Amino acid sequence: MEKFIKRNLITILGVLVGALGGYLYWRFVGCDSGTCAITSSPLNSTIYGAIMGGLVFSLFKKREKKDKD
Repeated sequence: MEKFIKRNLITILGVLVGALGGYLYWRFVGCDSGTCAITSSPLNSTIYGAIMGGLVFSLFKKREKKDKD
């Protein structure tokens, strides 16, 4: 478990930051009419933010070199 966390720390941080950002976007901007697919619900907005945060932060992950045998 510890090895998994060390390898994916950047992506995990991205998911957490994105989830917080998605929730805050719903809270302060949101959608008053309720017809917006993503921002009408705090759950939808938080999940969308978590996915986007994970994807963006994973761009900064260093690739592991594989040895040729």
